[in-house]
Amino acid sequence: MTDKPHVLLLHGALGAGEQLEPLSRSLEELFTVHTLDFEGHGGSPAADRPFRTEHFAENLVAYLDGQGIEQAHVFGYSMGGYAALHAANVQPERLGRVFTLSTKLDWSPEFAAGEVRMLDPDRIADKVPAFARLLERRHSAFGWRNVLHSTEEMMLAMGERPEIDAAMLRAIDIPVRIAVGDRDHMVSIEECIEAYRALPGGELQVFPSTPHPIEKVDTEMLASALIQFFGAG
Repeated sequence: MTDKPHVLLLHGALGAGEQLEPLSRSLEELFTVHTLDFEGHGGSPAADRPFRTEHFAENLVAYLDGQGIEQAHVFGYSMGGYAALHAANVQPERLGRVFTLSTKLDWSPEFAAGEVRMLDPDRIADKVPAFARLLERRHSAFGWRNVLHSTEEMMLAMGERPEIDAAMLRAIDIPVRIAVGDRDHMVSIEECIEAYRALPGGELQVFPSTPHPIEKVDTEMLASALIQFFGAG
């Protein structure tokens, strides 16, 4: 039996656990690393309910239960950060430390409307067919068009009623680091500062020359930050 700390890596919207394999390989010498596909993503079948942060947080806890893991550190990229923060609020004893990257925390109806305009599957298939083929391969269980439509509905709901707010952040009593890239055009440094200040055990990290897509994040730079944060204390 390994005595390495458990680390669970959570993917973002339209993503799947496979995207985090490079990061997993960079961490596996020091940690027992896990990934999962949220319900309706990747190879995970959809549940009979809409995409919601609270449901993805339940997926997180169910994964820990299924693996017999009492507690794990959690890294959440983008949407995965919502699931991690929600789980930290409702079941903090199951999480050691939480590290979020590129997690949008300032939602509005206007912002959501702008985001969903980019989720039209017909437009994607016509304008960026390579991306459509990637999504089709990635989301084998629920289907990529269904994933897009469900994500669109979730984002519009978040615009009307954000699922993570300052009151929730103030109630999280475990260490949390909020990270963002300085070239992220979706998530602002200012909203991350506001979230970090609301967290009792909050930390803030800004990565240089780093945009939003996980594929464009320097894996070794991110892994080094996770090792430092999860290995501390």
